[in-house]
Amino acid sequence: MKLQKAVIAILLAAVALVVYLMSDEDNSWSKYLLELSGFLFMLGGFLFLYPILFSRKDKEGCVELDPEAPVQTEENRNSQE
Repeated sequence: MKLQKAVIAILLAAVALVVYLMSDEDNSWSKYLLELSGFLFMLGGFLFLYPILFSRKDKEGCVELDPEAPVQTEENRNSQE
């Protein structure tokens, strides 16, 4: 599964949260770091759920997590062998 974008979003959110915690609360931009961190955490969560929400089942009940891949049926598998 391609979850690289989700992992990157979570890591950027963690970095933004650490920078917010280390900054002074008097800074006018510190609240924007907290908002960015929350947005990136939510985006990372949705990106982790994307393959699950858009998966497909073939006739055998096997789940294909890549929604763009063609579904292989029993007839296609037998003809390839």
